[in-house]
Amino acid sequence: MTKFIRRLQRIGSSILVSLPKEWVDANNLDKSSQVEIETGQDSISISANKEIRPTKELVISYPLPKEENIVANITGAYLLGYDVIVINSKSIIPGKDREEIRNSMRRLVGMEIIEEDASHINMQFLLDATTLNPAKILKRMSSIALGMYDDVLNGLISDDKSNLQTLSKRDVEVNRQYFLLVRLIRSTLVDKRLSNVFNLENIDVLDYRVAANVLENAGDSIVELSEFIFNFSLSEEYSKKIYDVVIDFNKVAEKSIIAFTKPDRLLAIEAISMHKQYEEKLSLLRTSLGNKKQITLDFLDLIYMFERIAQSWADVADLVQPIYNK
Repeated sequence: MTKFIRRLQRIGSSILVSLPKEWVDANNLDKSSQVEIETGQDSISISANKEIRPTKELVISYPLPKEENIVANITGAYLLGYDVIVINSKSIIPGKDREEIRNSMRRLVGMEIIEEDASHINMQFLLDATTLNPAKILKRMSSIALGMYDDVLNGLISDDKSNLQTLSKRDVEVNRQYFLLVRLIRSTLVDKRLSNVFNLENIDVLDYRVAANVLENAGDSIVELSEFIFNFSLSEEYSKKIYDVVIDFNKVAEKSIIAFTKPDRLLAIEAISMHKQYEEKLSLLRTSLGNKKQITLDFLDLIYMFERIAQSWADVADLVQPIYNK
């Protein structure tokens, strides 16, 4: 066995190491080839596994037609599971477009620019899909969104509402996890190896797609709610009344996500029941205050926005399949 010494290099957010040319040539590998990596406590082995699915590569000719958008093309290719995205141009790629391409990379987890010159950009997905976990990604989406929700509640009763203006930036991370999850579950539909690793049937994969979309929209709704509260003046009395009703929502949401990712139908039923109780409290609040002159349509809109956000996690719980007797 021949030994080699290599120095680690950083490219973007990834740590890379070059492979010995002799080994690469002997196994007929190329820059887009995949290898199998096995790690130990203080060791790592790399095998030229011929059974690994071929790398999906897309070449985008630049400049694009006027009706096309380079960022949309890159994002679409990422969501479709392309491992390598190459942008080739017959002329120099303008700095403005190059910066847009770099910004698009920040929205796509695992995608890095590995080669670049004046007329050529080579991007590659550097994560191993089999090491990812759809349930963990969905839980992360929910956790980030619920953290944003907590800050909205604090802004509802606090004199200092400046933190509400930062939530749109945190929603970017919800979107990043959403794109990663969509890419992963789309790949699972066409790659049996992944469906076996994740132990997901096609119907489960579709449910994850729906759940991911619901939570991505929930993040947007929370940002909308934060902007509403930042700009809307509500008395301390009524702010406290709303706060006292919506403060316990996180318990409903967390139970919904756990029920979906286990999956656990009985837990889902509990979450759905809790959501109905939550809705009843909001409805009672609307009824008790709705006939008072000082209550405006803006106040009723505020209650509706809390209802819409809660419905997102209830929809996730609804996806948990019923138990049938065999």
